[in-house]
Amino acid sequence: MSDRRLPAKLEVSGLVRQIESDGGFAAIVHKGDPEGGSLLLIVASRGRHVACLERILGVSGDYEWLATRPGDSSGSIDLPAFLAKRRRFDPDLWVVELDIADPERFIAETTAAG
Repeated sequence: MSDRRLPAKLEVSGLVRQIESDGGFAAIVHKGDPEGGSLLLIVASRGRHVACLERILGVSGDYEWLATRPGDSSGSIDLPAFLAKRRRFDPDLWVVELDIADPERFIAETTAAG
């Protein structure tokens, strides 16, 4: 079981730098708790929403990434309501928007890595 993790602020900063160094776009939509905030990624490609990924504490006690709604079938009009609901539920939530060239690969690598 992983009892320590990077502070959320540091993890978000590293993610933003990684995406930008790979030629993508990353923006912090909402800042949460700098130490222990949850992370929600809005993944897009050329402005088209692809998926949302949320880091959760798994059954094993380790953190893992999970695809969450709204997904491909949702229109972008559902996204603001979804984010508002998530932020009401968890005010410490960090929301980061990514616009990347190969979102399917990023999603596969991120969810596999945990």
